[in-house]
Amino acid sequence: MLDVITPFDGRLIRQVPMQTSQDAEAMLNKAQATFNNRQGWLPAHQRVVILNRLAELVASNAEKLTLQIAEEGGKPLVDAKIEVTRAIDGIYLAVKELSRIVRGEEIPMGLTAATEGRRAFTRYEPVGVVVALSAFNHPLNLIVHQVIPAVAVGCPVIVKPAATTPLSCLTLCDLLTQSGLPDGWCQPIVCDNAVAEQLATHHSIGFMTFIGSARVGWMLRSKLAPGVRCALEHGGAAPVIVDESADLEQLIPALAKGGFYHAGQVCVSVQRVFVPAHMASEVATKLADRAKQLMVGDPTRPETDVGPLILPREVTRVHEWVTEAISAGADLLCGGQVLSDSLYAPTVLLNPPDQVKVSTQEIFGPVVCVYACNDLDEAIERANGLEVAFQAAVFSNELKSSLELADRLDASAVMINDHTAFRADWMPFAGRKHSGYGIGGIGYTMHDMVQSKMVVIND
Repeated sequence: MLDVITPFDGRLIRQVPMQTSQDAEAMLNKAQATFNNRQGWLPAHQRVVILNRLAELVASNAEKLTLQIAEEGGKPLVDAKIEVTRAIDGIYLAVKELSRIVRGEEIPMGLTAATEGRRAFTRYEPVGVVVALSAFNHPLNLIVHQVIPAVAVGCPVIVKPAATTPLSCLTLCDLLTQSGLPDGWCQPIVCDNAVAEQLATHHSIGFMTFIGSARVGWMLRSKLAPGVRCALEHGGAAPVIVDESADLEQLIPALAKGGFYHAGQVCVSVQRVFVPAHMASEVATKLADRAKQLMVGDPTRPETDVGPLILPREVTRVHEWVTEAISAGADLLCGGQVLSDSLYAPTVLLNPPDQVKVSTQEIFGPVVCVYACNDLDEAIERANGLEVAFQAAVFSNELKSSLELADRLDASAVMINDHTAFRADWMPFAGRKHSGYGIGGIGYTMHDMVQSKMVVIND
């Protein structure tokens, strides 16, 4: 049995049965049999009805799901409510996207003598069994992004939630069953990493979607069976470039939200802020003043701004990284304190050296680093200097400067006058270099999970 506990105080929420290698094999066999039975494929209109019912059920269970996210994942209630709303919107978005998937296109014939008298068109079919391995930090919405596209396009899916946050996934899968999804089309599995690898690398699957560490993601990709498609979503060390025209009244709240949202446990959290040298101390001080005002504590209390890190060892790790940076010469402007086994104070560091961990690796904690730069060329060089690249941001009131900086940043998305963690669920969402492979986002994932078939008619 798996003990699911609250990261805030270690209270046992529930025990969940864990599945074995044999269970995983049985699930794979059931999913493959479901896919192989082409006459049993769910027609698009039936999938639409099921997903619309699901959205309604999620909405009617919104309060329960919000509390569940806060309890098992440590996300403050105010943010957990937003996650549930996004999950509902994501389900409806998948329904809307289906109209683009099913229409195909006509392929012109008769352009040569050999093709005369023929007509051709394409249509789309599901790619096969999907295995989805998910992460803890958005325990409901990440499942929506990985599972709902599969259901929408007609792929049987086996989904493994993070061991720390399985309950939201299990609830969503149960609601899918209540919505009318037949047996075999969505199977949740709670298992260890070895069984998860068995699923992801099985020869019978058609697609593997993974959200988690780069080390694990790239390892799994290297072991995929021939022909299996995949999408990998890893982390980054998101850079922000500030120019002299930036509005500090807009900048500081955005940096605080993007850096300390969900205690920094977001793959595109604000981490490295590059500021003109004469402004750096002011920006860092104002950000620290803002951070000191944040309420840190129990995520189930409505006044909490910053909740716990997911595991006590993460608190220890973050503190070690901060201590290393301070010992190497960084100025600590606020935080730098372990508040409990699960809580770490929102922290602002000024000018940590470029070689320390907070400057070179994803912190995944409530820490923002501010760096003084002599000019924008230096800022760009340092921002682009890592092997991870995901979302970035620019703060400037000069349009020409904003667009030039956006062009020069090595990032899959650049936010102008907004924090790096901004995301809409219909956006393309993708890491570059070590940060990922493929493109996320509801519609983009649906297109990844189908394959084109051409039909040619000889009149």
